[in-house]
Amino acid sequence: MNRNPRVRRLLADAIAIAAAATVALAPAPALAQAARTAEPLALVHARVLDVRTGRVAADQTVVLRAGKIESVSAQPPAAGIRTLDLAGRTLVPGLVDAHTHIANFAAARRALESGVTTVRSSGVSLFVDVSLRDLVKSGALPGPDMLAAGYHVRDRLAEEAFLSDPSLADLMGGVKSLDDIRRVVRMNLAHGVDWIKINATERAGTPDTDPRKQMWNETEIRAIVDEAATKGVRIQAHAHGAEGALAAVKAGVASIEHGTYLTDEALDIMKQKGIAFVPTYSTVIDLAEPGGDYDMPPLMLRGQAMLPRLADAVQRAYRKGILIVTGGDTSYGPNGITRVSHEVANFVKLGMTPIDAIRAATVNAATLFRMEKSIGAIEPGLEADLVAVAENPLDDVGTLQDPLLVVSNGRVVVDRLNFGKK
Repeated sequence: MNRNPRVRRLLADAIAIAAAATVALAPAPALAQAARTAEPLALVHARVLDVRTGRVAADQTVVLRAGKIESVSAQPPAAGIRTLDLAGRTLVPGLVDAHTHIANFAAARRALESGVTTVRSSGVSLFVDVSLRDLVKSGALPGPDMLAAGYHVRDRLAEEAFLSDPSLADLMGGVKSLDDIRRVVRMNLAHGVDWIKINATERAGTPDTDPRKQMWNETEIRAIVDEAATKGVRIQAHAHGAEGALAAVKAGVASIEHGTYLTDEALDIMKQKGIAFVPTYSTVIDLAEPGGDYDMPPLMLRGQAMLPRLADAVQRAYRKGILIVTGGDTSYGPNGITRVSHEVANFVKLGMTPIDAIRAATVNAATLFRMEKSIGAIEPGLEADLVAVAENPLDDVGTLQDPLLVVSNGRVVVDRLNFGKK
């Protein structure tokens, strides 16, 4: 039995999803109906944050229709359309979590409740991220929209990978050759993943691994990049250690996840090649402090050593103008305490301007995903993914931690605007 509590939680989540097919696990009928119904809606008397310019426009009307933003203007809505009065609250684009391990309906719901409307999976078992993606696309679930990644490409695959594809049984002793690596990539691609997640270095969240240890060299990572490219799929590279991260950026991955020990050489290549940085800084805080997804003394000691080094890497990347994107690195489980809004706030503490930190959770993520024409801003034609907060986040970025309204694909999925008793 795996003694890592996080792995046990992820496996339990995966088994719960797999069981859904036989026990008809599903959202409550009212939620399912709401998920399929995106009636026209006007959000009135809203302040709207333009994340591109950094300006806030007062007393705006945002009209949503067919899951898209139809218009943003100071004009009142047409007669007959349902309205929600925001009474001066601020609308921001739905937040993006570019590094998550969501594996069941409850976790997806928790992400939505935190204001996250788009996520990129960074590895789950049994391809439940593919299933969740397709359920959201079909309208059976309200969101968040999911970009799936399937299984990590690492030197020893998760046991569940062999349940997903028994033809890989000869790799139970380890993934060793370039052909082995390509087979694992093809297995993921055959299940329709949107991204490939690799481990360029070992993990930080297990006490018996050293996150600085390199797992794949440049040649091996290049084989992964090339194999994925046959289907137009790009690579996200888990990389804490300097050597593994440098190999990954030289091989042409699309994003570096974590990046604790990134060197200036690696950062300069990232800037040159347009490789994004997803630091998951708040997760290292979780490592360093009691509670949350990680709650073991050895990991606390490790997190306390890693945190200042990662802070320095983020600050150097920001000064160099590298595309920085938010990622929570959480499964949104019942004990998880990390949210994208925390990452935004921590970026501000590390020296980013509030608007740049918010961009990391919106337009920057859209750029990384090549979804600039779909998400990341409040503009006509983009998906109707919106969050209302009480204050102007440019003045108080902490207001993002308490979303009062969440709209996903034009559907109101969280409404905390009015708690008054009639």
